[in-house]
Amino acid sequence: MNSHLPLYFDYAATTPVDDRVIEMMLTCLGRQGDFGNPASSGHAYGSAARARVEQARQQVAMCINATAGQIVWTSGATESNNLALKGAAEAFAQPGHLLTSALEHKAVLDTAAQLEQQGWTVTRLLPDADGLIQPHAVSAALRPDTRLVSLMAVNNELGTLTDFAAIGERVRAHGALMHVDAAQAVGKLEIDVARQPVDLMSFSAHKAYGPKGIGALYVGPRAQPVLRAQMHGGGHEFGLRSGTLASHQIVGMGYAFELAGKPGDAEYQKLQRLSQRLHEGLLALPGASVNGSIAQRVPHTLNLRIAATGFKPAALSTELALSTTSACNSASNAASHVLLALGLDEQAARSSVRLSLGRYSSEAEVDAAIAVFTRVITAGTKALW
Repeated sequence: MNSHLPLYFDYAATTPVDDRVIEMMLTCLGRQGDFGNPASSGHAYGSAARARVEQARQQVAMCINATAGQIVWTSGATESNNLALKGAAEAFAQPGHLLTSALEHKAVLDTAAQLEQQGWTVTRLLPDADGLIQPHAVSAALRPDTRLVSLMAVNNELGTLTDFAAIGERVRAHGALMHVDAAQAVGKLEIDVARQPVDLMSFSAHKAYGPKGIGALYVGPRAQPVLRAQMHGGGHEFGLRSGTLASHQIVGMGYAFELAGKPGDAEYQKLQRLSQRLHEGLLALPGASVNGSIAQRVPHTLNLRIAATGFKPAALSTELALSTTSACNSASNAASHVLLALGLDEQAARSSVRLSLGRYSSEAEVDAAIAVFTRVITAGTKALW
C-alpha cells in the first residue's frame, strides 16, 4: 500500500475484497475460466457458469440458514431494499401503511418516499435516547392497515443493533411483512432466518469483503407468493429479477459469505479488543462522547462526537480515512440524517465522525488514530488562545 495514504477506518463504507475472494472470482474470468453465460443451458460453458452461481447461492443461504431457493441475486443492498419494499407493496390492491424509522439508510427512506407518492402512508419512528428503535415503539405504531415494516439490523452510522427478532414477532402477529436491511450485519451478528421472524432481508457483498455491484435478497415463505418483480426482461431469478447474472461477482459474494465470521470467533474477538482500545483512548479526550447506545452495538463501528472548541473533522482526513457523514449522504454534503434524528443540532452532527474497524485493522493503527485525534484536538484548542 502507498505509505502516504491515510490509515483506513471506513470499513462500514466498504471493505477491501479479501485476497481469497479475488482468486475465486478470477476463475470465472478469461478463456480458461467458467466465463459462460449462466443462462446458456445448452452447452458446457453455460452449464459450468450456472453451477458456480448455484454453489454461491448455497453459500449465501448457509450463512443465514436459508435454503438456496430463497436467495435472489441483485446488484446490491440498495436494489434489494427497492425490490423488497416496492415488490411487496405492489401485491396489495390498495396502498397501505409502511412503518420504518428515521435512522434507515437512504435506500429505504427514499423508497418509502416513493411509495408515499403512490398513496402509501409512511411512519418514520424516532429512536429513543440511546439511538435505538425499541420493540414497544414498533408495537405502538402498528395500525390496522400496516402492511410492511422495514428496519435495519445494524445501523450503518452508529453501529447500534436493532432487536429485529423481537420486533419481527410483533409484526408477524399483526399480519404484516417484516423486511430487514442487513447490509451491515454479516459477520457481526448471528443471522438465522429459519428461526428469526423475518420475511425479507437485504444483503451486500462489499460490506463483507466481497466485490461491489452484487447483493442478494432473502425472500421468505410469507413474502414469496406476493413479491412482484421490479426489473423485467427474461424472467431470471425465479421471475423476480431479470438480467444476465454477473457470475464472477456472484462467486465472489458466495465465497465472501462463506468466509464471514460469527460473533465469538477469533476475528470478532480481535475486533472487540481493538474496539475497546479505540473507545478508551478516544473517550479520554476532552469533549469526546459516543453517539448511540454504548451497550447495544457491534464493536466494529464507533460514532464519536467531539465537543472540543476548535475541533474540525476535516483536519483528520490527511492521516485517517474515516467518515464525517455516511456514504449515502456524502453526495449532498448534508449533515447526517441519523445524527439529526438522535436530537443533535447541526453543529454537533458536523462535529461527529464515524470510525469503523475491520478484518485488516491492527493495534498499531488504533494507537496511531488515537494519537492523531489527540494532536488535532489539542492543536484546535491552542489555536483559539
